[in-house]
Amino acid sequence: MDEYSILANAVIYLTAAVVAVPISKHLGLGSVLGYLIGGVIIGPWGLGLIDNVESIIHFAEFGVVLLMFLIGLELHPKRLWELKRPILLLGGGQMILTSIAITAVGILLGLSLQTAVIVALALSLSSTAIALQSLTEKNLMATHAGGSAFSVLLFQDIAVIPILALITLLGVGDGIVDDGNTLFSVVKLVAVIAAIIIGGHYLTRPIFRIIANTKLREIFTAFALLLVIAIALLVESVGLSMAMGSFLAGVLLADSEFRHELEAEIEPFKGLLLGLFFIAVGMSIDIGLLLQQPFVVLGLVVSLVVIKLAILMLLAKREGIPASQQYLFSFMLCQGGEFAFVLFTLAISEGAIEPGLADLLVGVVALSMLITPLLLLFYDRYISRQHLHLDDHMATEEITQQEHAVMIVGFGRFGRVVGRLLHANGFPTTILDHDPEQIAEARRYGYEVFYGDSTRHDLLKAAGADKAELIIICLDGPEMSLQVIEQIQKHFPHLKILARAYGMGHAFEMRKLGVTLIERELLESGLALGETALKNLGYGAYQAKQAAHLFRRHDRSLFEKLYSADEKEKHVTIYREAREEIRQILEADEEEIKSKASNDWR
Repeated sequence: MDEYSILANAVIYLTAAVVAVPISKHLGLGSVLGYLIGGVIIGPWGLGLIDNVESIIHFAEFGVVLLMFLIGLELHPKRLWELKRPILLLGGGQMILTSIAITAVGILLGLSLQTAVIVALALSLSSTAIALQSLTEKNLMATHAGGSAFSVLLFQDIAVIPILALITLLGVGDGIVDDGNTLFSVVKLVAVIAAIIIGGHYLTRPIFRIIANTKLREIFTAFALLLVIAIALLVESVGLSMAMGSFLAGVLLADSEFRHELEAEIEPFKGLLLGLFFIAVGMSIDIGLLLQQPFVVLGLVVSLVVIKLAILMLLAKREGIPASQQYLFSFMLCQGGEFAFVLFTLAISEGAIEPGLADLLVGVVALSMLITPLLLLFYDRYISRQHLHLDDHMATEEITQQEHAVMIVGFGRFGRVVGRLLHANGFPTTILDHDPEQIAEARRYGYEVFYGDSTRHDLLKAAGADKAELIIICLDGPEMSLQVIEQIQKHFPHLKILARAYGMGHAFEMRKLGVTLIERELLESGLALGETALKNLGYGAYQAKQAAHLFRRHDRSLFEKLYSADEKEKHVTIYREAREEIRQILEADEEEIKSKASNDWR
């Protein structure tokens, strides 16, 4: 492919995304469905603008690799260890039960046991890209259903390794595996994983510090991409999936001081490549095969989705996922997955499956992926409301008009503290949240909490935003909180906004939107703990409190300086200067503080 063709194709992909996705979002269909439809339109069975679909889909799969790396950054090793039960029970149970069911159906349809097993294992996998993109887009990763779906996907990524080996064994070759080669492969696998763990823990951080000191942002970005790509390729060379390797790398860097910077640098590439992947999936849908055998193709798609839905619903009930989220969990995982394309290609090369059958199944998987966003849309608009075992007032369109002066959006651990304080001082509040479990818990304690998507201005109005004076944003998701603020600024400009920020970066984004009353969630608790530490180190009570007060005042000044700095490279210098400045201030005030402190404060 020459340079002109590459650029021309890039224009086609970008145009498809820019046109199809906003329209899809505007119609309430979500971004994933927009990408898929855009791919169908420009693909071989649409306008025919792109022909070489296979090479594009393999390249775009790197978007899944970056996605898994970013998810790994959010999971500390301790948190990953806590997920071992759902990973093994939910993930293992889903794959075993689904494989058995599909194998039985395959044999009934006339497939040999060998072929039926291969088909079943490939179809038991779900789409990591679609499921995780939908979860993050809807801010559902923190829910029970989101965590359980992630556990299943993680197990599936791990299971790809033995499936690949099994397909090789079930091929038309002699099926004999050299014990020496097998042992050598196991040793290589263990060595690579050990190298990633040791290198990720001990080597990458010093390298990141050296690169950060160059103050060249593009070099930091280059090294971040180099790290992910190198680890992905290294892991793939020993039989693991690239997605699994990048996830492991992310977990190892989850407690790094560079985690947030890595997220910021990788996110744009992840978004573009995932979008390209969804477009490629849309292009791979064989409309000609669908027109030739519509009942066969659609029958197989429906059968696949129904079988997986039934098994997933059974597991969701067994795992204790709330009834309001069981369909969400099932809809997220009922499609075929992108790894099926890889497995079917390998099965053809090993002679384990006929090319015609593989082509048919690739179409079935792609169509099932196209159906998933529609099922999620159906869930959002109908099923979620019918299966919420909460008060009828929780449904978005049934929120009764409130006239309280204060609204709280988000009623998790942070929001409850604010709500309790206001309630104790006689200020009634209107409370909104989108997590059914949190709402049920709050209602058990007597709080009137309404369910709904607070990024929708019609819901905010129904809850009384046009009559309120003050709105307090206590949401768990940074992105969602920014979306809520945008809606308030646009439709309810009279409202005074108080907002919870996760850190300085999040607070900066809020300031850009015009919010000035911001509290960083860990600042006050950190100062309180620091004050206690000072008292235990010999400071008097007054001296410790005054030190915390001076630090708080200085931190606010530092925030303004950092916000005004137009280059990230200046931040390190400002931080260092500020650290020395606060030390000098505290030393200068030490004698005055001691003289003011009464005996009662000591």
